[in-house]
Amino acid sequence: MIGYTTIGTNDLDRAKGFYDKVLAPLGGRRTLVYERSLYYGGPGRGAMLGVTLPFDGQAATSGNGGMVALSAASPAMVDQVHAAAMAAGASCEGPPGQRMDNFYGAYFRDLDGNKVCVFRMG
Repeated sequence: MIGYTTIGTNDLDRAKGFYDKVLAPLGGRRTLVYERSLYYGGPGRGAMLGVTLPFDGQAATSGNGGMVALSAASPAMVDQVHAAAMAAGASCEGPPGQRMDNFYGAYFRDLDGNKVCVFRMG
């Protein structure tokens, strides 16, 4: 149902380096690159994650309550993505772990303060 979602950045080159590293364990790669934005997709033709400079030219800010959640194939992959995010300069918002009976997840904020979850259901 979701085609793509975007998060804002104030430095597209810095965000590109960050998300290249963080999304690699999920099979994510840059699928579209424009002057003011870039988009990542996984294997197949599912939803994309876009990183963009705000259209209105104002500073990008992170929202309170907003979050992007990335699906992983296994709990080990959740651990790997969280570790990649930490190594790339993210701040931890919740280390990898079992949150509910069928939900294993980890949370971090990217270099612009956007909250991201990586998770495995089941």
